[in-house]
This record gives sequence, structure tokens and C-alpha cells, in this order.
Amino acid sequence: MSLKIIVLAKQVPDTRNVGKDAMKADGTVNRAALPAIFNPEDLNALELALQIKEENPGTTIQLLTMGPPRAADIIREGLFRGADGGYLLTDRAFAGADTLATSYALSCAIKKIGNYDIIISGRQAIDGDTAQVGPQVAEKLGIPQITYAEELIGVNSESITIKRRIEKGVETVKAKLPALITVNGTAKECRPRNAKLLLKFKHAKTVSEQINLDEDYTNIYSSRPELILNEWSTKDVDANLEECGLSGSPTKVKKIENIVFHAKESKRLGASDDEIEELIVELITNHTIG
Repeated sequence: MSLKIIVLAKQVPDTRNVGKDAMKADGTVNRAALPAIFNPEDLNALELALQIKEENPGTTIQLLTMGPPRAADIIREGLFRGADGGYLLTDRAFAGADTLATSYALSCAIKKIGNYDIIISGRQAIDGDTAQVGPQVAEKLGIPQITYAEELIGVNSESITIKRRIEKGVETVKAKLPALITVNGTAKECRPRNAKLLLKFKHAKTVSEQINLDEDYTNIYSSRPELILNEWSTKDVDANLEECGLSGSPTKVKKIENIVFHAKESKRLGASDDEIEELIVELITNHTIG
């Protein structure tokens, strides 16, 4: 049984390094001021897709990401780990998109890709922490969704069964295909790069990247089309400009700041059991634990 999987992945600013220049005057993230990384939970999503691929020969994985031209790095990272290809949505009209505009653009691209069985994404991105994009995409496509996925139980040509982590435990959920799955950070970590795949796809580029290369690799791309990464604009996916980017985003960010917690009180414990027991009783009494 072969399946067609689309993994939604995002290149995000590393929020561990938020500083005073992290936000622009218009309320959007100043991505140039922060290092760019593969969104952590999207890596968990990629691993789930790779597990399905291993268990079902013939299955293909395509990454879909939206961002500036440098976001093509996300597709390459996916290829290095076992994905088969990818699509980069890049257009100035997509800039400044909130979750609503982002999910609209992604759903337009998914409709253009077509013929998919499973869409998998991380639960949320670390630059927004909303957990809204995946569910919004599912709603726009009119397909079932399973959120907070932690483990694959089973999949066949008609359905997928997932163990999901919820606030007070776990539950097993089954959905008909096609379906969208959002994956928790508590799911299995993504495997590292594969050395052979790194060598195979190290020259994978979008058309825009090929144009800016210092060396001429024309012969490589003509003989190896798998190295050409798809690059789509708003026109390519038939997107309505009024629903893209800032114009399609009702959410506006007022301020971004880095918060550092400082302890007001501290207590030093010795190694005796009595002191530890006394602390536990104190924490239970003030409802810090228990």
C-alpha cells in the first residue's frame, strides 16, 4: 500500500534569542534579526511521516512550507532525512500572514498539489504558539483532523489510527482518509540527516536559487529533475490577494518581549530526609504540587 503524504513545515526564528530588534514597527517578526531554524514540532511531524513511509513501500512525502526564499532550507532538511520533494510558497504578498492567512495560502497550495492521503504538521510553531494553522487548514479543506498526536497505531488505505496526548491522559482516535494530523513535541524525535541523502540532495535548489548560483550547474538540473524544488507564488496557487499576508490577517501583534523570571524567595536544603519531607509538606499545603 502506497500513500501520498504532505508535511507542513515552517522555518521559524529561534525564540531563545529574542532581543529588542525582534519586532518591526508594523507588528511583524523581524526574521533578519534572529537565527532561522526548523520548527521543532514540525520535525516530530516529519518523523511520523517517515515512519508511515517505512511501513508502507511506495509512499511519498512532500514538504510544504511558506516563507522567504531562504525557507527552501526546510525542504532540503526534509530531503536529507528521507522526504521525496517539496514546495516553497514564497511571494511578498504572503508576508506578515497570521494563522488565518497562512492556513488559506497553505490550503490553496494543497489543493493545487492534489491527490493526497495524509497531511501532517507540528502542533504549533514556536514563533506563535497558537496551534491554529493545522486545524484551520483541515477546516478549509473539509477533511477530518486528529490533534495532539503522539504515536502512530496503524494506517491503511481507508483510515489512520493515532494515540493522542490530552490534558488528563491519552486516547486512541481513528479517522478516515484523507485526514490532517497535528503532532506533539512529546512524539518521537526526528531522525538525523542521512549521509547518503545529504550527498544526493545537497544541490537541490529552487529556480530562484539556481539563478543566483556562482557556478553553472545547468547540466545537473537538466539531468536530475529531482533536484529542482518547486517554487510557487500567489498566482501559481490561484490565491486571492485580499486573503493573503497582512491584508488577510485580522490578528495584529502589539509587542514582543523577552521575559526573564527571577526568584523572590529561595530555600537551601541539606541532604537529610527530614528537610526534604518538610519541603514536600509545605508544597502540598500551598498547593504548588498535589
